[in-house]
Amino acid sequence: MKDSSSLIRSAGKILLIIILALLAYCRAEPDIEHSLEASRVPRIRPDYSGTVIPVNIAPLNFAVEEQGRKYFIRIRSVEGKNIDITSKSSSIIIPVRKWRRLLDVNRGNRLFFDIYVLEENGSWKQFRSIMNQIAAEDIDSYIAYRKMKPIYSYWKSIGIYQRNLENYDESVILHGRSFGNGCVNCHTFNNNDPGRMFIGVRSMGYGSATLLAENGKVSKIGAKWGYTSWHPSGRNAIYPVMSVHQFFHAAGMEIRDVIDLDSVMLYYDVEEEEVKTDEGFSDRDRLETYPTWTPDGRYLYFCSAAIPWTDRTKVPPKNYDKVKYDLRRITYDVATDTWGEQETVLSSEETGLSILEPRISPAGRFLLFCMSKYGYFPVFQPSSDLYMMDLNTGEYRKLGINSQFSESWHSWSSNNRWIVFSSKRRGGLFTRSYISYVAEDGTAYKPFILPQKDPLFYDSCLETFSVPELITGPVIVSSRALARAVRSPDKIVVDTFSGATPKAQKKRAPVRE
Repeated sequence: MKDSSSLIRSAGKILLIIILALLAYCRAEPDIEHSLEASRVPRIRPDYSGTVIPVNIAPLNFAVEEQGRKYFIRIRSVEGKNIDITSKSSSIIIPVRKWRRLLDVNRGNRLFFDIYVLEENGSWKQFRSIMNQIAAEDIDSYIAYRKMKPIYSYWKSIGIYQRNLENYDESVILHGRSFGNGCVNCHTFNNNDPGRMFIGVRSMGYGSATLLAENGKVSKIGAKWGYTSWHPSGRNAIYPVMSVHQFFHAAGMEIRDVIDLDSVMLYYDVEEEEVKTDEGFSDRDRLETYPTWTPDGRYLYFCSAAIPWTDRTKVPPKNYDKVKYDLRRITYDVATDTWGEQETVLSSEETGLSILEPRISPAGRFLLFCMSKYGYFPVFQPSSDLYMMDLNTGEYRKLGINSQFSESWHSWSSNNRWIVFSSKRRGGLFTRSYISYVAEDGTAYKPFILPQKDPLFYDSCLETFSVPELITGPVIVSSRALARAVRSPDKIVVDTFSGATPKAQKKRAPVRE
């Protein structure tokens, strides 16, 4: 028995020594001092290189696309302690706390990724450093978006989600499964405020409606809206009602297409719980859509196109590919609820393209918009690109952040320094959210994809991320409260308009200079 116990103790000691040796080997610093230098930067996926990143962004985890037995990554900047990562996997997961500490002490400094790869012959190869710039400014801490399958008629799994940009936490704002697999879309916030929002819903069992979440309470309005824009005061919101139809092309990079046969713009008075319109922006002979306010609330910008067909029921109508939208604006006095005269800001005749989805920076200087060959639905237009207009001069330019695929829905951060937009640049099928830094002169820097904890997340994700909206924090009301409001029979009854543009009562105010 004594000999047996001794053998067991000896075996245990040997096993412990082996384990400690293995741990020491795993923790040992790689011999990078004698590494061979490569003449290029390494390939990584996603492409987090040569861009400007927010100081409060979640770690930019990536996969090294270089063959090797082991990988050593050093993340460094001017101040603070380096982040060293040794991994047998090419997927590099950056510790959140270390990342946050490094970025916090390096606002405005450069950030370097030094990447070493252990080759099959046992030698280390050092690639040229990947460099990014850490911005001095934060980005709004949350983003809201809709996720759905990229199928033209699939309603079963659609939801509005919110994501914490400072980490990877994602939660549901409202999902269609909570009210009979219904559809949710067109979420919009007042001045990036998560406490004030509209969400459009529709379902077979509960009908169509719009949810108003304000001050922690939810109201159900008995009409479905889309592309809604809050007046900065929060007193009203304007939206188009459209006769939208989908059709298909026989061939092409994108075979889906969408046409608006007839439309009207309306606005909802939150205090009076009343829907109104005005002939200054609701013309029976034109299509009006994509309203957006200036930050001071004095001007409403929107897109407007002449209707080139007489039959408002045929799909697709004749000359559907000739529809091109102008950018227009009209004055508004919120105190008296009166509208001024309409004027054209930029015409499609001048650009040769259809002008869509205008969004104005919170400071009021820049207007970000899309232009495509024709039509009103840029997500289905591979030709759709992003443009920036300086409202002080009226000059505009095509941004250098575009790709060969569709760039579409975009929003501004509350501090004017960041935009998030939808892009299909990863192959043309799936819409993803991209973030870009905007300098004081309106220059937009190389965008980067919304980071995920798994660097290969997008390789297997079969959902699209659409209508990204930056917000300053998490949505206040719960998903349960929103779902209960959808299912509830209680609702605010308002006038609804569909089809042809209604005749409007006209109030006129003097144009302010």
